Amino acid sequence: MSHDSQFQLIRQRRFGPLFFTQFLGAFNDNVFRNALIIMIAFQASDIRLDSNTLINLAAGLFILPFFLFSATAGQFADKLEKSQLIRAVKLLEIGIMTLACFGFFFGSLPLLIALLFLMGLQSTLFGPLKYGILPQHLRESELVGGNGMIEMGTFLAILLGTMLGGILIGLGDTGVLLVAVTVVALASLGYLASHGIPRAEPVAPDLVVNWNIFGETARNIKFLTTNRTVFLSILGISWFWFLGGAYLAQIPNYTLFTLGGNEQVVTLLLTLFSIGIGIGSLLCEKMSGQRVELGLVPFGSIGLTIFGVDLYFAASGSLTDPGSLGAMAFLAQPGSWRIVIDFICLGLFGGFFIVPLYALIQSRSEPSHRSRVIAGNNILNALFMVISAILAIVLLGVGLSIPQLFLVLAVLNALVAIYIYTLVPEFLLRFLVWMLIHIVYRVRKQGLAHIPDSGPVVLVCNHVSYVDALIIAGCCRRPVRFVMHYRIYNLPVLHWLFRTAGTIPIAPAHEHPELLEAAFERIAAYLDQGEVVCIFPEGRLTSDGEIAPFRRGVEQMLARNPVPVVPMALRGLWDSLFSRQPGSRLARLPRRIWPRVELLLNPPLPAAAATRDVLQDQVVALRGVFK
Repeated sequence: MSHDSQFQLIRQRRFGPLFFTQFLGAFNDNVFRNALIIMIAFQASDIRLDSNTLINLAAGLFILPFFLFSATAGQFADKLEKSQLIRAVKLLEIGIMTLACFGFFFGSLPLLIALLFLMGLQSTLFGPLKYGILPQHLRESELVGGNGMIEMGTFLAILLGTMLGGILIGLGDTGVLLVAVTVVALASLGYLASHGIPRAEPVAPDLVVNWNIFGETARNIKFLTTNRTVFLSILGISWFWFLGGAYLAQIPNYTLFTLGGNEQVVTLLLTLFSIGIGIGSLLCEKMSGQRVELGLVPFGSIGLTIFGVDLYFAASGSLTDPGSLGAMAFLAQPGSWRIVIDFICLGLFGGFFIVPLYALIQSRSEPSHRSRVIAGNNILNALFMVISAILAIVLLGVGLSIPQLFLVLAVLNALVAIYIYTLVPEFLLRFLVWMLIHIVYRVRKQGLAHIPDSGPVVLVCNHVSYVDALIIAGCCRRPVRFVMHYRIYNLPVLHWLFRTAGTIPIAPAHEHPELLEAAFERIAAYLDQGEVVCIFPEGRLTSDGEIAPFRRGVEQMLARNPVPVVPMALRGLWDSLFSRQPGSRLARLPRRIWPRVELLLNPPLPAAAATRDVLQDQVVALRGVFK
C-alpha cells in the first residue's frame, strides 16, 4: 500500500507494533534510570558513597554492554527470525523489571544499579533488531519516514520517561511503589505490542555465531570499513551522539549557573530539544520526497553549527542567584527566547542530520549483514559518547565555561562536517542539488513513478539550461548518470559537481572521436550494471527556446543496450539565468521569488519503439508551449 505520510504507517501492522514496542521500551528505560539517579542522589550517603561516583558508575554500567555484546547481538539478528527474537528480548525486559520492582520495594541500591547493566544488555540486543527489521517491512521510499517516526518516538519517550520517573520518585514511599509497578507494567505492555510485529525471515540463517565477543567486535568494526559511504555515515551518526550527549549532559549545570534557572527550566530546555528533534525527524520525509535524501545531512550540520555558536553568544553575562528562576520567570528574562529558539533548532537540525543517515545505512548495507552493521554503529555510538564525556570533563576542568564548551562543540562540528564532505562529495552534491530544487525553484513533478525502481533505463529530455541535470537528479529517486556535452561538463564549479555524480562527457565525432567512443563505452557499462542513464538528444543547449532535432546517439545506445526509455520534458527554465536566451542576464532575474519549474514524464517505451523521431514527438508534446 502507498501512503501519504509516515503517520499512516502507524496504522499498518508492518510498522505500528514495532513503533509502540520501541516507544514503550525507551519510555520504560528512562522512567527506571531517572528514578534510580534521583534515589542515588538522596540515598548515597546511607551506603557511604559519593553520589557523583555512583551516578557515573550507573551510566558506565548501562553503556558497557554496548561495547561487549553489540557484535554478538548483530549476529543473532541476522541469523534468526527477528519478530520472535524481539519478543524474547521483551520477555527479558519483563524479568529485569520484576527484579527492579523488588529493588525499589526494598530500597536496594546495589541491586538496582546492577540491573542497569542488564537494561543496557537488553537495549544492546534490541538495537540491531529495531533498525534491521525496518528495511524488511518498509519500501525504500518509506525508510526515511519510518526512521523519522522511530527517532521522534524515541526522543519523545526519553523526555516523557525522564519526567515521569522524576515525578513518581519525588512522591516519597508511595512514589517508589508507583515506580516499581510502572516499570513492570510498561515492560508487559511492550511485550504485548511486540506480538503484532510480523515475521521477518532471517537474512543469514547459515551464519555460524562467533562467541568470542572481543574478536567478533574487532571483525565487526573491520567489516564496516569495507563500504566507505556506510562507514562514514555511521561516523556521522556517532558524531551526532557525541554532540547530543555533550549538550544533554551540560543542560542541568548550564541552566543553574549560566541561566540561573531551577529544575523547571532544565525540564523546559530538555523538552524544547526533544521537540526539535521530533519535528526535524518528521519533516525529513516531506523535505526528502519520501526517499533517502543525503542533501539533508549537510543542511543539518550547518544548522547544528550556527545554533551551537549562537548558544554561546546568547548566554547573558548577568546572572541572578543560581536556581532562583522558574520556567515562567526565565521566559520573562531578556534574551531568553533566543535561547529557546537555539535549543529547538539544535534539535530540529539534529533530526535533519541523523534520520537520512540511518535510512542510508539500512538501504546501502548488504541485507545479509545489515543487523551486524547496525550493531557496529551501536558500538561506535557508545564509544563516541564516552569520548564526549571525557572531553567535556577535560575542557571544563581547564577552566572553560559551559557556553565556551558549546562554542568549541559547534566549531568542531563544522570541522568534522567539512572533513566528511570532502571524503564523500556525494553528501555535498546532494545538498547543492536539494537547495536548487527546494530553495531556488519550486519544482512540480509529474510521472516520476514511470522510472522503474530497479534495472537499466534511459531517460531522454530536452536541454534548456546549464542546471537541467541538477534538477533532474534532485527529482529522481535513483542516482542518474548524465550524458553531457564536454564543454558544459568542463564548466568551472559545475565540473566538480558533474564529475562527482559520474557524468559522462561526450563530443561530436568531428571534434573528439576518442571521447565519443569512450562515452559510449561508459554508457554501456552503466546500463549493464542496471543503472539510470539520462541523455539530452539535441546535443546542445537550446539557443531559441525550441527543441532542436534529436541526434542519432540515443538510437546507437539502444542498439547496444536495448533497455526501456522514459521520455521527459523540463518546462519553465528558458527565462532563467541559466539558459542561453539572448540579452542581458539582469533582465532575466526572477520576477518572483521561488519561480515554478516543471518536470513531466511519460510511461517507458520499449527499445524497439524508441526511435529518435518518436522520442522527439513525445518530448515536444510534454513540453508544450511552456518553455
